[in-house]
Amino acid sequence: QVQLVESGGGLVQAGGSLRLSCAASGRTFSSYTMGWYRRAPGKERDFVSAITWSGSNTYYADSVKGRFTISRDNAKNTVYLQMNTLKPEDTAVYYCAAALPSSWIHGDYDYWGQGTQVTVSS
Repeated sequence: QVQLVESGGGLVQAGGSLRLSCAASGRTFSSYTMGWYRRAPGKERDFVSAITWSGSNTYYADSVKGRFTISRDNAKNTVYLQMNTLKPEDTAVYYCAAALPSSWIHGDYDYWGQGTQVTVSS
């Protein structure tokens, strides 16, 4: 079992930055591919970014490429999402997720956090 706790959300003006963190419990954190998703008001949950277990491969939605950076520290059981040049359309609840290899290859995640709110004002 893995528990994920997101932090770092808040209110920021357009053009500003935030760094989200996701702390994971458990001793097998380094086995998981970690992802970030977001759900904007009235919309479905969308993929934002993912990073494989070693950090050697990262993936981004087109809407955040060049602005967001995902990273992980396996020694701290934490994954980060650095968000720069934020736009009002980035406003959403951001969720952290963890996927074992057997789930990742199917595009599935095994565990989800509770989410953290990011609000970008214009």
